[in-house]
Amino acid sequence: MFQNPKFKELSFLIYGLGLSGRSVVKFFKKKKINKFEVWDDKEKKLFKNKRTKNLNKSLNQVDYIVLAPGISLIKNKRLQKYKKKIITDIDLFFIINKTAKSIVVTGTNGKSTTCKLLAHLLKKNKINCSLGGNIGIPILDLKNFKKKYVIIEASSFQLSHSKFIRPNYGLFLNLSHDHLDWHGNINNYLNAKLKIFALQNKDHYAIVNTKFKKNFSKRNFLSKFISPKEKQYKKIKDKIKNSYLTSTINDENMSYVYTFSKLLGINEKLFISSMKSFKGLPHRFEIFLKKNKFFFINDSKATSFRSTQAALHSLKNIYWILGGLPKKEDKINLSKYKKNIIKCYLIGRNIDFFKKQIKGKIAFSITKNLSNSVLEIIKDCNLNKKYGVKSILLSPAAASFDQFSNFEERGEEFKRLCKLYANKLI
Repeated sequence: MFQNPKFKELSFLIYGLGLSGRSVVKFFKKKKINKFEVWDDKEKKLFKNKRTKNLNKSLNQVDYIVLAPGISLIKNKRLQKYKKKIITDIDLFFIINKTAKSIVVTGTNGKSTTCKLLAHLLKKNKINCSLGGNIGIPILDLKNFKKKYVIIEASSFQLSHSKFIRPNYGLFLNLSHDHLDWHGNINNYLNAKLKIFALQNKDHYAIVNTKFKKNFSKRNFLSKFISPKEKQYKKIKDKIKNSYLTSTINDENMSYVYTFSKLLGINEKLFISSMKSFKGLPHRFEIFLKKNKFFFINDSKATSFRSTQAALHSLKNIYWILGGLPKKEDKINLSKYKKNIIKCYLIGRNIDFFKKQIKGKIAFSITKNLSNSVLEIIKDCNLNKKYGVKSILLSPAAASFDQFSNFEERGEEFKRLCKLYANKLI
């Protein structure tokens, strides 16, 4: 690992000018690091004075390439031979950070919620912390690194390129078949996640699901292996009295946060009182409207069936909106949940994909879009007096890009439509 005294002597190419790339530029300027160039295949107007005149020459000559997390080496053959030079904005944080203790969270599902829970826990217990990374705030955009703890959400894209990541606490939540077009196969995907432990020492902690203990042990990692204390958490779960957290959807996330709280010496009474005030994340099991016996839940962030499972498990009498851009190898297994579902409404451009998996198992309608779905749900609810409390759920188990810019836009549109038409419920 290179050290700070040499930092300003090194040369860099910032490849990709999305949020993280632009944050690296700002960071370099702030630190008066002048030996850097930029490149983006699309953003040709950004930082014109720093744009490389000869990309191939720059790739060959610079010491490091700071690569945007969304760029896959499998798809970008030009960059493959420069793999040893490639680092990320998170690497830069670990290079320059001298004081803050770092908590890195990764996993296929639940990263953002877990990070928010950790930040909430620390702040409620008057422990200084900041939060950044894949959660929306590039790590180098944080105002300073002098907080006692820095919580970092790390995607597999970021980790795949990282070389210097070395957290004091590494949390690996789970793994399911996702992003395989980017990584190539499930082993590459797993190896990317496990990178958070590669440089840890014996004073560091690894909180890892027990199903990955063998993978951890095989690599001879030095950090202390700890399994999340899910059984212990469930014993105190009901004492929290927070509807967002006491649903089964957050059991896994909470078990990791509970385990971390034990490492910090936060007692159960303080843990419970801290969690009572947690508000949850927008678009993740967000109960945004209640009308009589109808609950409206926005779970637009659920972009795979694994993400959706928790909502289907936690609710009863569900009117479920499903569809979008599915993961290639995603499978919808409703054997455990079909008793909870009254009817399903299919949206998006890949209706046939979802239809094949649910046909003959649950009742469904092809509604094509959110507006038609909400209107039909309202009609069905008014006709069906059989059930008590009913859940109107958007948990699409698919990405949003066939009809929306992102899952946030999809979620906001669902909320708008529900608020608009909820008065039609009898």
